[in-house]
Amino acid sequence: MCGIVGYIGNSSAITPVIEGLEALEYRGYDSAGITTISDKKTLTIKQIGRVDSLKPAIDQDGDKTAKLAIGHTRWATHGVPSNTNAHPHQNTSGTIFVVHNGIIENYQTLRAMLKKDGYKFVSETDTEVIPNLIDYFLKAEKDFFSAFKLAIKELEGAYAIAAVYANDPDSIFVARLSSPLVIGVGESAHYVASDATAIMQHTKKVVYLNDYEVAVVKKAKVHIEDLRANINTSREAQELEHDLETAELGQYEHFMAKEIDEGPQTIQSASRGRLRLDGNIVKLGGLESVEAQLKYIDRIVIVACGTSYYAGLVGEYLIEEIAGIPVEVELASEFKYRHEPFSRSTALLAISQSGETADTIAALKKVEDYGVLRLGVVNAVGSTIARMTDAGVYCHAGPERSVASTKAFLAQVTVLAEIALYLSQGRSLLYKPVLKELLQLPDKLKTVLEQAEKIEALAKKYRHYRDFLYIGRGYAYPSALEGALKLKELSYIHAEAFAAGEMKHGPLALIDEHFPTFALIPDGDLLEKTLSNVQEIKARSGPVIAIATKGNKSVARLADDVIYIPPSLEQLQPLLMVPVMQLFAYYVTVHKQLDVDKPRNLAKSVTVE
Repeated sequence: MCGIVGYIGNSSAITPVIEGLEALEYRGYDSAGITTISDKKTLTIKQIGRVDSLKPAIDQDGDKTAKLAIGHTRWATHGVPSNTNAHPHQNTSGTIFVVHNGIIENYQTLRAMLKKDGYKFVSETDTEVIPNLIDYFLKAEKDFFSAFKLAIKELEGAYAIAAVYANDPDSIFVARLSSPLVIGVGESAHYVASDATAIMQHTKKVVYLNDYEVAVVKKAKVHIEDLRANINTSREAQELEHDLETAELGQYEHFMAKEIDEGPQTIQSASRGRLRLDGNIVKLGGLESVEAQLKYIDRIVIVACGTSYYAGLVGEYLIEEIAGIPVEVELASEFKYRHEPFSRSTALLAISQSGETADTIAALKKVEDYGVLRLGVVNAVGSTIARMTDAGVYCHAGPERSVASTKAFLAQVTVLAEIALYLSQGRSLLYKPVLKELLQLPDKLKTVLEQAEKIEALAKKYRHYRDFLYIGRGYAYPSALEGALKLKELSYIHAEAFAAGEMKHGPLALIDEHFPTFALIPDGDLLEKTLSNVQEIKARSGPVIAIATKGNKSVARLADDVIYIPPSLEQLQPLLMVPVMQLFAYYVTVHKQLDVDKPRNLAKSVTVE
């Protein structure tokens, strides 16, 4: 489910493939491998662990003359991390090599059929059926591409596949279904990757492969076919937006620190050209094509996963309060299996940083025939969700390399606030105040981030606790959920979040001197009620860290430690509170000496169910 990189051209293929795999390390993985082919000579090197672990074997035995290579970083699904289970996988006779992201759901049936025909299997993976299945069809077909297409048609599930053949050292064969794959266009060379980040240093021109498409990639040309329509297809290459510099560490020790620090710029980028204080204008060009349809929408369903889901919960509050349209927020992984009523006056809004989240894509596919308006909020231009939806708004957050999402939350909430303003058509009393505050937030967030040393001191103080509770009310509740997620995914400390009003309904039983609470208590209508919940915690000896609005002395008298944020509208306080909790989780993880950017068991973009 992680990284694919391929190269075919006039230069040595090893360097761009290894560099591409290193660029994809942020996605999380447990093993890596590479196959090179030159003049029918094949060489595969695989190793559990980081891409670096391949380099000694490559330096000693690698084929530097090979102009064709495919590589992979694996995140274990079928079978434990091991050299045997690492990609690339090959057929029994060792002539066909495959790297694969996704899950082949019918692999057991295919494996049993192939075993009966004499094929041998050495790994526990679902991927190994692919090269053997191609070989099976190649026995009766005149060329490799024909056999490749027949094999692809037999696969069920999700996949991005790159295959090479020992007898054809001039071609990479690729296929895609519900898992991202791009083809990079270079100078007398082509690249294949599951993420454009892998090839940015070599080319900014890419062709995105669509579902059910297969292609033959050569150094001078690309041939694409649509398997469902059984036709040849072609499209112009697109220019990547992001600069390579923005995807590199620079002066920072970790990508997460860099991306948190880019928060003010992130909010600014998500607002640039869209908000004008003179004239109180909110312009969202991505929604103008469906402006007439939006006037008839009386319900919005937001679907998302993880951090994007919590941003969606903030969006629910914003759209309902500012635009007056009822909103429901669904986990995409649950939505696709529900059978709820759905009318044409409902819009489905999908939120995803990568635009490739498998469950969110499945949610969009579910309503394909419903006749409903499908909208998207994504960061990655040209991604699957961006292309599937009828209209949408890009986040413009730039690359996000750390597995734990930070910039994406800020960008998504900013865009959702803009959508709420846009849908309100200026009728809400909150319209002008929210518009004005959005433009002031980058400077306010800078003052929050200037407290990094104080937040680090708190992280050192609390890093030894095994459990944490996060609480908040109103807009602070989804913010608390995101704060708890950051702590658990980075530091492996058990953390959960509740609406503060739920404390007496169960969570209070957990509280003692060993169970700290992170309480979000900014100024607002629910301040006093949240303070009473904190008093309940203090009465049971629970340590409390609070986030409060600057100048609020009542919080300081109650909590053990306080981080202050500048005064702001309640509707936009999540954009100031969440970075505090991101920094807290970051520093806890640093002082526990854990891998900040690549937490265990997690991948950046979840492209399989």
